[in-house]
Amino acid sequence: MKCKDLLSIADLSKADIEEIFHATTELKEWHNKGYDEKCLNGKILGMIFEKSSMRTRVSFEVAMIQMGGHAIYLTQSDINLGKREAVKDGARVLSRYVDGIVIRTFGQETIQELSRYATVPVINALSDYLHPCQALTDMYTIKEKFGTYTQAKIVFIGDGNNVARSLAQICAKLDVHFHIASPKGYELTPDFISRTKQMTDGNEVIHLYQDPKKAAENAQVIYTDTWVSMGQEAEKEVRQQAFAGFQINNDILKLAKDDVKVMHCLPAHRGEEITDEVIDGPHSIVYDQAENRLHVEKALLKLLLRK
Repeated sequence: MKCKDLLSIADLSKADIEEIFHATTELKEWHNKGYDEKCLNGKILGMIFEKSSMRTRVSFEVAMIQMGGHAIYLTQSDINLGKREAVKDGARVLSRYVDGIVIRTFGQETIQELSRYATVPVINALSDYLHPCQALTDMYTIKEKFGTYTQAKIVFIGDGNNVARSLAQICAKLDVHFHIASPKGYELTPDFISRTKQMTDGNEVIHLYQDPKKAAENAQVIYTDTWVSMGQEAEKEVRQQAFAGFQINNDILKLAKDDVKVMHCLPAHRGEEITDEVIDGPHSIVYDQAENRLHVEKALLKLLLRK
């Protein structure tokens, strides 16, 4: 990887993505054989979590331990970045203590400022705008299941949120067509679509729908996410009304390919955006997807922290 940080999929070239996937496969195969490469012996990862998480925290901590390193978990009350202490000061001080920083926060601008002043690698573990680690995991999982991602019809049904944006970006980088169905007012914005198109050779790779059934026709991958993300609790009732009809259920799956795979980045609100019979059913690869967060993040840490 040529970049120092991972703030957005936009930071990566196609070659970078393939390098991450190659390292992921190696590390996962070794782990499944009972061997973990101790390539981060003595390395310390600082983890700033202004938003709570199970998968992100556990996967990054486990990744560091399995590769011989250590992680320090810092909550909002521990550091209160940007309020108790200026972001630039926190970045400069942490860079003297740790070998890399993972941050899970609200504003993308906080991550960008942290990166600007940190002298160690910074990894975006989620902002309200982007979720690059999830998108890398998603595309790696698709490649793992189908052997390729270039021919798969990937359909996202739900909010044009941080997960959808990063997935659209990685599709653009890899020249994969991305189909997304969202209710009016919750789509990917024209500005985002325009900037994402610049990551391609001018190809139209993002296809918008307001009818989820139309989008799901002949899909090989159907992906959804919660309708109400962290910080949007006040909008819950309005969002639930807007997204009525966008649930992933057996009726939607009947429109897709026979071997369709269903994805969800979790946590899932069962009975809302996805039904029990789908997430627990034979088409679901949700838990394989969750497991791969660990292996993809191990690859990222290896490639970035060893520099």
